[in-house]
Amino acid sequence: MGEGLVVAAALGWGVVAGALLPRAAYRFCVPPDEAWRDRCPDGHPVQGWIGRARCGECEGGRYGSGGPFLVLVTALLCASLAAVTGPRPELGVWLLATPAGVLLAVVDVRVRRLPDPVTLPLAAGTLALLGVAALVPGHAGDWGTALLGALALGGFYLLLFLINPAGMGFGDVKLALGAGAALGWYGWGAVLLGTFAAFVCGAVYGGALVVVRKAGRKTAIPFGPFLLAGACAGLLLGAAG
Repeated sequence: MGEGLVVAAALGWGVVAGALLPRAAYRFCVPPDEAWRDRCPDGHPVQGWIGRARCGECEGGRYGSGGPFLVLVTALLCASLAAVTGPRPELGVWLLATPAGVLLAVVDVRVRRLPDPVTLPLAAGTLALLGVAALVPGHAGDWGTALLGALALGGFYLLLFLINPAGMGFGDVKLALGAGAALGWYGWGAVLLGTFAAFVCGAVYGGALVVVRKAGRKTAIPFGPFLLAGACAGLLLGAAG
């Protein structure tokens, strides 16, 4: 399959996968320590986790928001990863992980929560699928380094959590396991780059909020989106290298 077809297929996958995220985003977007939503705003039961955020019993129908945004971001990320990775076996892992990452970023921004039902399977699934990719000819990474990357980045974020629980949530620690596995696939340079990019993005965002007076210097911000953005940057540069 040519590179153009790979990118087109990845773009199509991103559109479909992004369109299936709104219901899960609605159900997961609840404050910490609250149960996941199982009803629409009018009290009708919500069935399943995948699909549009629409209720057939409500007059307006749609109860979620951000559907087009989820589709756009997921599609662009999938296409970008495909353009850089090419038809290598690890691309399948990145395409499966991307919708989960977009979902986690949206939930963390909205309610400052990284759901275990997404972060833990993402970490385990990434490692397992990279193990399969390592058996396929044409891959460009190393599974052993992916495993060590998961442990190293998870351990680093665990240390930050223990030092300052108010500044780094335990959900970020779990998310770091999956991010470390993906970055470690391309080596320690990608791990360091992805980690550095995450903190730079977070610092720039936090600084901008302080400048416009929407936050103070001690205001906690959701770090999951920046962890994921750094991982994406590391993957793009690691695949290109």
